[in-house]
Amino acid sequence: MARRALPDSAGYLDAPPRDPNGIARYYQGRQIAHVMGHEGADWLERNGRRQEEGTDLLIKELKLKPTDVVADIGAGTGFFSFQLAQKVPQGQVLAVDIQPEMIAALSANKAKRKAPNVRPVLGTTTDPHLPADSVDLVLIVDAYHEFDHPREMGQAIARALKPGTGRLALVEYRAEDMNVPIKRIHKMSVAQVQKEMTAIGLELVQNVSSLPQQHLLLFKRK
Repeated sequence: MARRALPDSAGYLDAPPRDPNGIARYYQGRQIAHVMGHEGADWLERNGRRQEEGTDLLIKELKLKPTDVVADIGAGTGFFSFQLAQKVPQGQVLAVDIQPEMIAALSANKAKRKAPNVRPVLGTTTDPHLPADSVDLVLIVDAYHEFDHPREMGQAIARALKPGTGRLALVEYRAEDMNVPIKRIHKMSVAQVQKEMTAIGLELVQNVSSLPQQHLLLFKRK
């Protein structure tokens, strides 16, 4: 009888993929999804996204202050980064992506939009390259479930949050809702998100349920 593979001490398990849209790696029991490459950049800027995802409502629910430092992780072409920049005119938006092609597109959009408080940052799969204890809000929209190393990235993000006040805003399509027209591997449940955030020392402080298709879950350091 074959022995059942078990996760390592960090919660990872390398095993054949159950879903072809995912990689052969699991974290806390969840199969990690393939990363959307820069070839799919048009999807980020698609017509109708604001209405489909309620992005204006999302920005409003973040309750940003004009002086806040915000990190947009998985920023892509800057769809959210430039909206955030308008809300923090005396602050800064650190637009982080791991793909040089996305950073190039983001930089071009920054010049076009004349957004001096947006700073493109090339991160890695394990480190977003954010200064410790420096960020008021980290925003991750529909990207966390694709992180190859969610534990290491999560720990680095947690370190970047300002002690006591820094927040992580995690936005993912609702796995609990079968009517959300997204592949299952690209959705997450509240229970799974909490399980993974608890593992890196973050606690849920607010569950915002006003978005049309996604969870908006806000975490702080314990």
